[in-house]
Amino acid sequence: MSKLVSKWNYPTTVRFGAGRISELPDALAATGIKKPLFVTDPGLAKLPVVASTLKILDDAKVPYGVFSEVKPNPIESNLTAGIAAFKKGKHDGVIAFGGGSALDLGKLIAFQAGQTRPVWDFEDIGDWWARANADAIVPIVAVPTTAGTGSEVGRAGVITHEESHTKKVIFHPKMLPGIVIADPALSVGMPAFITAGTGMDALAHCLEAYCAPGYHPMADGIAVEGVRLVFENLPKAYADGKDLTARAHMMSAAAMGATAFQKGLGAIHSLSHPIGALYDTHHGMTNAVFMPYVLAFNREAIEGKIERLAAYCGIKGGFNGFAKAIIKLRKELKVPHTLGGLIKDLDMDKKRKALIADMAIVDPTAGGNPVKLTKKAALSLLENSLSGTV
Repeated sequence: MSKLVSKWNYPTTVRFGAGRISELPDALAATGIKKPLFVTDPGLAKLPVVASTLKILDDAKVPYGVFSEVKPNPIESNLTAGIAAFKKGKHDGVIAFGGGSALDLGKLIAFQAGQTRPVWDFEDIGDWWARANADAIVPIVAVPTTAGTGSEVGRAGVITHEESHTKKVIFHPKMLPGIVIADPALSVGMPAFITAGTGMDALAHCLEAYCAPGYHPMADGIAVEGVRLVFENLPKAYADGKDLTARAHMMSAAAMGATAFQKGLGAIHSLSHPIGALYDTHHGMTNAVFMPYVLAFNREAIEGKIERLAAYCGIKGGFNGFAKAIIKLRKELKVPHTLGGLIKDLDMDKKRKALIADMAIVDPTAGGNPVKLTKKAALSLLENSLSGTV
């Protein structure tokens, strides 16, 4: 009997293409939402892209509320305030609009507003998701404006537990948005720094999913094409934010990464999560800093796979060529080579390093790394990311 046994899940309806934000009222009707809460972040809330989207709702006579108290790394007080706004406005669904933070928080509001247990009771551990009242979860329409997290096609949301300074993944199958509107025109105004950070997040998702152990050939195939799309299009989108074709390919790569990483993630993410929780760094840019160090650490377990990936992407030199291509891409996007270049006035003592290592090895993503992430290994990777030693 074959030992190839696994469990697969694939995403939802995606309305992809420039200009499709005009279909937002129809998407709401298709998911049964009559009075949505529009969840976005405070920066986006002030920009024309939100005003023009709300005008679409106004013109269609769709009543809505707006909530934008979302930190770059959402915390429980953001969720509590969002639920209060949801209940006060008597809303029946959520439009999650923006980057990963707004998408995650919007999904969490839709999930948690009808629950009676604390959100931490639904962390992505075992079958904790089954504790939730599934009938109380309201529908979601997701509209990404960045190309990185792929949260629009995910069944989970990430939220920081402030007391322990840890990022928690809250999971439920019904957190998957009913419809996604992936309109690359919405990402045209994205600043270069965010374009780089979110794009490298998409690359990290695809790369770690591909390298994760386990049998999931569909995820592997999607991850490989996602990596290729990033290498070919992220520099173009970074150099010219109005390149709609590059923006479209990056929006696809972001969704592909999140589709693929159900197979697993790894040490890039398990190290990035505590750094983000402790220093409030941009998640994708933090992933980008750690990427070459983790790639080198995993070499023994993934060299053959990376050689195949490099060949598919048209990168010469096998593993070494691929590793050099990662470094070249980071330089092109002005990604800091070390954590000190990412975090201003960084002073990380021995105690703080030990804390980060302890957090990394228990992070849910650590188990997907192709080489076991021990505390010693986490400390070594952390030291390398501080010194710049690849």
